[in-house]
Amino acid sequence: METMGTIIGIFILMILLKWRFDPVSIGEHVNWKTTLILALYSIPAVGPSFPVLSYIGAYRYCTYARAVLEEGYSKYNVFKVAMLDQWLVIVSGADLNDELSKVPESHATSHKAAQDLSQLRYTFFESVADQPIHITTIRGPLTKNLGVVFDDVVDEVQAAFADTIGCKMQGDEWISIDPMTVMSVITSRSSNRVFVGLPLCRNEDYLNLVRGFTFDALNARFILSLFPKSMKGIIGPFIPWARKATQRASMYIRPIIEDRLNKLREMGGKWADKPNDYIAWAMEEAERQGQPTQVVIESLMITNFVAIHTSSKSMTQALYHLAESPVLAEPLREEVEEVIREHGWTKVAMSKMWKLDSFMRESQRFNGITHISIMRKTSQDTTLSNGTVIPAETLVAGASTATHHDARNYENPAVFEPFRFANMRAEDDAHIKHQFVSTSPGYVAFGHGKYACPGRFFAVNELKVMMAYILLHYDVKFKAGQEMPENSSRWHVVVPGHADVLFRNRHSMPA
Repeated sequence: METMGTIIGIFILMILLKWRFDPVSIGEHVNWKTTLILALYSIPAVGPSFPVLSYIGAYRYCTYARAVLEEGYSKYNVFKVAMLDQWLVIVSGADLNDELSKVPESHATSHKAAQDLSQLRYTFFESVADQPIHITTIRGPLTKNLGVVFDDVVDEVQAAFADTIGCKMQGDEWISIDPMTVMSVITSRSSNRVFVGLPLCRNEDYLNLVRGFTFDALNARFILSLFPKSMKGIIGPFIPWARKATQRASMYIRPIIEDRLNKLREMGGKWADKPNDYIAWAMEEAERQGQPTQVVIESLMITNFVAIHTSSKSMTQALYHLAESPVLAEPLREEVEEVIREHGWTKVAMSKMWKLDSFMRESQRFNGITHISIMRKTSQDTTLSNGTVIPAETLVAGASTATHHDARNYENPAVFEPFRFANMRAEDDAHIKHQFVSTSPGYVAFGHGKYACPGRFFAVNELKVMMAYILLHYDVKFKAGQEMPENSSRWHVVVPGHADVLFRNRHSMPA
């Protein structure tokens, strides 16, 4: 109700102050050519498209994004939905997803879309918008070193579960946990084992800082989404959470960086035990680009944001499915036990767990963490194969949830089938095509094409280690009468519903 009141209040304030902005009349604020405005007019809208009335559509999209997007998806190949500051153009279907992913960078970019949708300059830092070294660091050395750091991830996952859940267990008693809270704690620890290493990855004050930063950034992004573009530069500087959290985190991170810089100056290439972690990789990238230490710190914070909020949601949703159908635990456990007996807790072992991989991928297909994907912002007029012209300076995306529930892409799409993709891998003899980390025009949970999520390789392995550990050590279920909670939305961002999950020590522990 508070969110609804805030939105309605802003609508009224905008009208009373006679701010003449409206997604339809955007030309009054931006010097677009008439032809560009007409091109946007020609794209059908879901909801009202008249001045002022389009705010009703924006409110509906803010609150019921999935329904709005599915309505447009079922009616049009290309359509638009109103946000408070602009129109968002959506393409429908796998074919147009593929086409959008291949639009050349000269015509549309993913980074500018992220700047617009997440308001990077205000919810995070200017460096994230102007010098996004985190992307290069994640795509390059983090991904290349997954095998090297994998043992650290496993060790930290095991230690984090012992400290958060295991320490509360008493015999056969069930304990109740809040999945989102607990999974964010475990994710922050296992991720920061690779990001900053021991002992900082277990420092509670530091971990509270990066977790708080993550959820504050999400709230800041939502607040800024309620204001037109002309107001973001005024409101943004008054949202101090990112800056304050980063200043506090700097007290932990800057001494590490300065110590490493001193050792590099003293020992150079003779530093035998030089750390191999995110800080080291980001320092190298910052030096290559001629960026200061502060940019390394800020890149670490944005990387924490991405890792914690996406993986926490994904694990929470997967846990709900396991708690809803505890019988799934047995076939998953059998696979995990068999693979680990042969390969140990290794990256190779994770790749052999087809059923677990399928279960996690299906959870993302069924739920997702966002209703849109393959986000781009056009830099010049772009004509799609069906003749639709997307004007310059327009946000455009694919409808990921609608794609994942499209019967043309999946049989029985409204049904959660945990081993759907394991069966597809066996039937098609396509071992790579249907694995969790893979993207396709019909599976866009991580985007698709050149700008697909660069961190998905790390995230998928981390998620599978976490779920494998749960399967081997705990039984999980819902409380009696508890059903799978429904997801909600804040704009196109999926918000998992809340339900406590019961854990107990596994009755039949592995040998």
